[in-house]
Amino acid sequence: MAVDRFSTQLLNWYDRHARALPWRLPPGSPGRPDPYAIWLSEIMAQQTTVAAVERYWRRFLELWPTVQALAGADEAQVMREWAGLGYYARARNLIAAAREVAARGGFPETEAELRALPGVGPYTAAAIAAIAFGERATVIDANVERVAARCFAIREPLPGGRAQIAAALSPHVPAGRPGDFAQALMDLGASICTPKAPRCLLCPLQAFCVGHASGSPEDYPQKAAKKARPVKQGLAWWIERDGNVALVRRPPRGMLGGMLALPGTGWSEAEQAAYPFDADWRTLPGHVRHIFTHFELRLSVAVAPAPVRWNRLGEEPLFWTPREALAGAGLPTLYARAVTLALELEPSPT
Repeated sequence: MAVDRFSTQLLNWYDRHARALPWRLPPGSPGRPDPYAIWLSEIMAQQTTVAAVERYWRRFLELWPTVQALAGADEAQVMREWAGLGYYARARNLIAAAREVAARGGFPETEAELRALPGVGPYTAAAIAAIAFGERATVIDANVERVAARCFAIREPLPGGRAQIAAALSPHVPAGRPGDFAQALMDLGASICTPKAPRCLLCPLQAFCVGHASGSPEDYPQKAAKKARPVKQGLAWWIERDGNVALVRRPPRGMLGGMLALPGTGWSEAEQAAYPFDADWRTLPGHVRHIFTHFELRLSVAVAPAPVRWNRLGEEPLFWTPREALAGAGLPTLYARAVTLALELEPSPT
């Protein structure tokens, strides 16, 4: 069989320069990594940096060392431990997938079967199949897209160009080391073939790279023009009684589903000033700005003392939480920042 110089050069570089990540086995290690550890890291890393993931990954393995343990976990605790990672549908899918895997007695081992698990898309399924099970799958994340688009001069804007990227890379995936090949491309994109000022002189694929030969590697990949992100407004209610602040649990589906939060209005493009009861409401100066995938939210905070015997918001129970315990309540980033704003501007009444 002819030697594939592309994969050989890449893997030789990876053997010397692979990033040390806690869920990885070093290049050349015998055996395969724990599929639970790989799956957990890949779900956490969706739309999140590797640096941000490591602390959460270690904490989850400490609390739930096996997929069976996670399958039996309390959902509220899982959501609380996920707080700060964002994209909370991932946490709900994590629990659902863990229960499916535990029920079937272990992880499916093929890309096609992995795709059937909640929260596992094309990239994640390919990554788990290649890294954990040695399947000759073509793994394409943002770093891989950039490396391949430059090497093979793929001009079709992303995401449409992914099919061409897959077709160009697939012949080079080595049967013996598909996981290392995928991780090598990821590491190359993260450290050498960066979005700006790629370090082409250090790149093991320089001789194969049409983008480098053109003198303008940064022209690749091309991306479709972004649409303007709409701005929505929201109002959170800081309702306090005897040093305790009212929290609610958001509905299980939708944005920040299942998470504890300050109660408040919905989010819309018009400013809102709706309140749950009559009181001398005061809106604090400033607001919290938070970027979601498809819109920007500007959340203001209005303050009022709680009426006597007020313990429910419609059908939803309230969770009265001491001021000093709010930081550890597992609030998502949006509401953690709203709490910080309120604590800074609203002194304790006691």
